[in-house]
Amino acid sequence: MRIAMIGTGYVGLVSGACFSEFGWNVVCVDKDVSKIERLRAGEIPIYEPGLDDLVARNVADGRLSFTTELREAVRAADLVFIAVGTPSRRGDGHADLSYVYGAAREVAAALDGYTVIVTKSTVPVGTGDEVEKIVRTERPDAEFDVVSNPEFLREGAAISDFMRPDRVVIGVHSEAARKLMGQLYRPLNLNETPILFTARRTAELIKYAANTFLAVKITFINEIADLCEILGADVQDVAKGIGLDGRIGSKFLHPGPGYGGSCFPKDTLALVRTAQDSGSPIRIVETVVSVNDDRKKKMADKIANAIGGDIRGRTVAILGLTFKPNTDDMRDSPSLDIVPALVARGAVVKVFDPQGMKEARRMPEFAGVVWCNSAYDAAADADVLSIVTEWNEFRALDLARIKSRMKQPILVDLRNIYRPDEVLRAGFQYTGIGRGHLNDVKN
Repeated sequence: MRIAMIGTGYVGLVSGACFSEFGWNVVCVDKDVSKIERLRAGEIPIYEPGLDDLVARNVADGRLSFTTELREAVRAADLVFIAVGTPSRRGDGHADLSYVYGAAREVAAALDGYTVIVTKSTVPVGTGDEVEKIVRTERPDAEFDVVSNPEFLREGAAISDFMRPDRVVIGVHSEAARKLMGQLYRPLNLNETPILFTARRTAELIKYAANTFLAVKITFINEIADLCEILGADVQDVAKGIGLDGRIGSKFLHPGPGYGGSCFPKDTLALVRTAQDSGSPIRIVETVVSVNDDRKKKMADKIANAIGGDIRGRTVAILGLTFKPNTDDMRDSPSLDIVPALVARGAVVKVFDPQGMKEARRMPEFAGVVWCNSAYDAAADADVLSIVTEWNEFRALDLARIKSRMKQPILVDLRNIYRPDEVLRAGFQYTGIGRGHLNDVKN
């Protein structure tokens, strides 16, 4: 089977590499000449554990290649995946589908024989209909079907998610396309992966509904955490207590500074706009979007309050800039709100992240910060140290060494990765998320 993957961003590159690992011949297409040249040279433009080895192995075996020539790739393909970006559109929050529709027009011009066109990009309900309309208008003579096959890849665990998914969702309207998509995912039959065939619009909505539900869970436990701080309860125990209920589950009940990343912020906002335009607003999601935006802004207050509120001239150490560990993705990371707010208040802000520094250096939000080479470098002469991203290397810091380098031993743990009693015994003042029971310890 021959596959053309249009777009070599996160979804396109990971999906293309994984399909080639299945044994299919995959050509990844991108207009960015320098990016294609780097990929051909073995340079991976994103940080995703294991992706460099996966790409290198399949390139060496001749199953994976990279090109800027869309026409040639599409003409030879049985399936063409559209995996281009769908960022939030400025001004109204709708998904910007210009890249998807542009790709559809280019694909239409290159079609040769029956081809299944698959939208892999996250797109609002009805996008597949519009793609079909575009292709039909551009090429009335073409033989094709349009399918929705949303991705459910977690950054940092994308290869595992692709190879051992919870489910595969395929929105399809013809038996020919259904048969071809079934053959495409046949290698997953060994793992008995559930493959859900639905109508195309249903598949498109499943993607948004899934991400939005997870965002709701995160926001729910964050608000419970705020309540715990007032009532003197421990949100960690609350989360465990409700997570043991099989109807609720423990996943995504981890309090923190608010969700970020490439999916949840834009997908929740896009679903809100779609629902509003359809005359069936989803009030709970509207609230989630608002609460999460406010939460990220309030985290700077939490850090400042740990040292008395006035941070002008004080030194703040920030560990972690990316929205989650095991990625270099900075999109909508809480640090993009926290760091500028601290700088604006006159603090000296020192930052360190294991993988996000290169991307962060290009962003205006980090103007004026002090870039550090390690967590211990960041802690030097700091009045307060805050953990913003839960990288593994931050989970077992030498607290005695950290304390010896700081002006004041104050830790603000925005991910609750440390046990309060351990930190208190090490001589620190500790502030976590939703750990109101610490009031009893202090007294």
